Amino acid sequence: MLNVVIDATPINPKPTGVGFHIANLISSLSDLQQQENFRLGLVFQPRLESWLRGNWNFPDSLKSYSNTHFFPMPVRVSDLLLATESKPLFSYFERYFGNPHVIHGTNYSVYPCRKSLKVMNLYDLTFMKYPKYIDSVVAKYADKVKRCLKWTDLIITISESSKKDIIEYLHVEPEKIHITHLASRYSQDKLSLKQVENFVDVGYDFSQPYLLFVSTIEPRKNVDALITAFNYLKSKYKIPHNLVLIGKKGWHYESTFTAIENSPWNNSIRHLDYLSDDLVALFYSKADAFVYPSYYEGFGLPVLEAMTLGAPVICSNSSSIPEVAGDAAVQVNPDEPIELAEAILNVISDSQLRQELISKGKKRAKLFTWERTARETLKVYRNCLNYDLKTNELILS
Repeated sequence: MLNVVIDATPINPKPTGVGFHIANLISSLSDLQQQENFRLGLVFQPRLESWLRGNWNFPDSLKSYSNTHFFPMPVRVSDLLLATESKPLFSYFERYFGNPHVIHGTNYSVYPCRKSLKVMNLYDLTFMKYPKYIDSVVAKYADKVKRCLKWTDLIITISESSKKDIIEYLHVEPEKIHITHLASRYSQDKLSLKQVENFVDVGYDFSQPYLLFVSTIEPRKNVDALITAFNYLKSKYKIPHNLVLIGKKGWHYESTFTAIENSPWNNSIRHLDYLSDDLVALFYSKADAFVYPSYYEGFGLPVLEAMTLGAPVICSNSSSIPEVAGDAAVQVNPDEPIELAEAILNVISDSQLRQELISKGKKRAKLFTWERTARETLKVYRNCLNYDLKTNELILS
C-alpha cells in the first residue's frame, strides 16, 4: 500500500493561505484512503514559542487523524539543520517521518528523506519576482527553496502562471512541475447564511450597500488602488456604497491605512480584520461587487470564493487571476485605478451585467473542488514513482 506523509505544520487555529490549502487537502485525501488504497500520515513541527514552553502536542484540529508523526523541532531550527546539508544529521532525524514512500513538504521546503519521493509545494514566487512586497521572513525563502531543490524530486504548484515563474526564476525542468488547483472553502450546496445573520452580531448594517475586498492587507494586494477608485466613485458619481475590507494586517500595510485615514470618505471605509468563515461568507453573499485588484497571485482564491457565494467579481488581469476568473469576471489593469473605478461602476449600475457575472461565476466555481485537488495530487504521486511491495523500495519514474 502506498504510504504518504504530508507536512501539516502550516495549519493553525486561524488558517489562511498555505494553512487553509493544506487543511483542506489533508481532509480530502483522508476521505479517499480506503477507496484509493493508500495510507495518509501527517508530520507536524511545533511553533518556536510552543517548543520553548515544552508544548509538544499536535494541534486540536489534527488530533482526529490517526497516523501522525511529531517532529520535535521548530521550523526555524530545522531550517538551520537543512542549511548544514549534513547527511548524518539527516539520517538521524529521518526516523520522525516514518519512512514513507512519499514525503510532501507543503510550505516551500521538503525534508531530504533518502528512501522517499520528495515533493515540494511552491505556491508563488513573490519573494523572487516582487521582493519589494515581502517581509524579512519571506525574504529568506529563495535560499531555502534553492537548497531544497537539490534533493526535490518534483514540485506541485497551483497555476500555470506560477509554473512559468518557477521555470523562469528557478530554472526547474517543466516535467518536474505539476499543477493542482485550489478550491473554495465554501460549497454552494451547504450554506446556512440566514442562521449566521440572525444569530451573530456581524458588526455591519447590511441595509447599506458595499463593495468588498477579502485578503491580507499587504502591498501586492493593491488595496491602495481600490481606495483611490472608491474615492473617485464617491466624488464623481456619488455612489451610496461603503467599502468593506476583510483581512488581517500583513506587512508594509501602513500606506493602506494612511490612504483610508486621508480619504474624504473614510467614514465609509470599514476594515473588519479577521472574521470567521461563516461571517466572511455572509459578506461575500451580500456584496454588490467583490473587487480584487491584486498585482500578483499564485492562484487568487478569494476570486473563487466570491464566485461560489454569488458576488459579481471585478479583478486584475495579472498573474494567475485570469486562469481562475475565466470569462466570469470583469478584468482590469491593476495599474489603472480609474479603469478599476469605471469597471466597478458598470457592475453596480447594470443589473443585467451583475446577474450575468453571478451566474457565470457560480458555474465556474463548480469546476474547482477539494476532492478534485486531492485526486490530482494523488495522481501526481503515483505517476512519478513505482515501488516494490516486497522490498518496499522506491523506484522513481
